[in-house]
Amino acid sequence: MNQTKWTVRDMAHIALVAALYVVLTVTPPLNAISYGAYQFRLSEMLNFLAFYNRKYLVAVTIGCMISNFIGFGVIDVFVGGGSTLVFVALGVYFFKKYQDEYLFNGVLNKAFVYFSLFFSFTMFTIAIELYVLYQSPFLATWFTTAVGEFASLIVGSLVIDRLAQRIDFTK
Repeated sequence: MNQTKWTVRDMAHIALVAALYVVLTVTPPLNAISYGAYQFRLSEMLNFLAFYNRKYLVAVTIGCMISNFIGFGVIDVFVGGGSTLVFVALGVYFFKKYQDEYLFNGVLNKAFVYFSLFFSFTMFTIAIELYVLYQSPFLATWFTTAVGEFASLIVGSLVIDRLAQRIDFTK
């Protein structure tokens, strides 16, 4: 069995990224666009860090769970946090092989674009939650959350890819 042993430095990175996720989600005025049927979470850009090191999968999941607890309560901790854990892990697994390929003359990381499309599609989980809790129209909610997610992820892909050229996220 291959077990990952995290150092104090790794745990500090996890805590910092989780805290950054929370700050980018719940701090005004960003909190106004981070919840509900119309979402544009800048914090979602941190999902791309999981492509560099698995510890960031834990960090964004914890950050998402804390943010969701603050914004929507316990049910969103499990629905949103669980979706983040499962779908970020699947996205990294499926698309990591494209990480060194770029589109549009080196502007967009191919893995990040594929991940953005995939993760946007998975917003059906949030649409189901909002449908069950608030009777939001499922298809319209799925569409609006997916579009907002895609937009925030594409913006985030540009930011994280540029940062990764200067900062070694693999450590």
